[in-house]
Amino acid sequence: MADQPGRVVIAGSSGLIGRALVDAYRADGVAVTRLVRHEPQAPDEVQWWPGERPLDPDAIAGARAVIGLNGASIGRFPWTRSYKHELVWSRLLPTETLARAVRALGSDAPVFLSSSAVGYYPSRHGVRMDETAPRGDTFLADLCGEWETAALTARENARVVLLRTAPIVHPEGVLAPLLLLTRAGISGPIGRGTQVWPWISLVDEVAAIRHLVEADVTGPVNLTGPTRATANDLGFSLALRMNRPYLVRAPEWGLRLILGRDATEALLTNDTDVVPNVLERSGFAFTHRRVEDAIAAVVPAR
Repeated sequence: MADQPGRVVIAGSSGLIGRALVDAYRADGVAVTRLVRHEPQAPDEVQWWPGERPLDPDAIAGARAVIGLNGASIGRFPWTRSYKHELVWSRLLPTETLARAVRALGSDAPVFLSSSAVGYYPSRHGVRMDETAPRGDTFLADLCGEWETAALTARENARVVLLRTAPIVHPEGVLAPLLLLTRAGISGPIGRGTQVWPWISLVDEVAAIRHLVEADVTGPVNLTGPTRATANDLGFSLALRMNRPYLVRAPEWGLRLILGRDATEALLTNDTDVVPNVLERSGFAFTHRRVEDAIAAVVPAR
């Protein structure tokens, strides 16, 4: 496969971001190789066994970029001990396997873009956090730290970009549970409701990844929308779009009881104002600058 210099290699192509990224590249005539765990069913698929066998470096040789998007969903609840184990190893093993293959190519290694998340950062009310902010002390923050450390083992031979992605404003992303509640007329503030939630549209997530393949950027990059939004901003905008009430508060104690402390604090009640400084300085232009615009793009008005 080394005779396809314009192609990209994507691991985790079956997820929300992966599918959209594959479609976007193909629409522009860019060849894509998808790393899959099942028996290959298409010419663009290459089977791999992350954590069990090394990836043959020839599978990525000559590629413009290797993009790792693997990981079990953090939106599945509750985070039991066994599911936490899955959250960790579904990220670390594929990332370690990709990094090892990238290193093996030496000076011919492609750029390596590896997923991470804004869960890396601590919850700090009133503090804006760019890529230089410290890591938090939650389970998710520790996981992001290990995830990024695994990816950075490839940096001796390759440019490595760490994609600290915010929750995706999409019906298959952060909107999934909120749509159910809003349709039923029982949506409302989550906890205080005034906590800042990082967010990004799927369109901008895909465009940002493609931009970073070409941009002269290395290290962590926050993939977040450029305009601050609270949980109430997102929830009320969705309710307004769907012409439904926004009245029923979900108390923090109830969320912890149902979902568990780790998931509640990492995803719902955290107050994390993350800004995309590196991305904007690199010349990236957002399509959806406000969370209201991102919601309007994927949720029909009623």
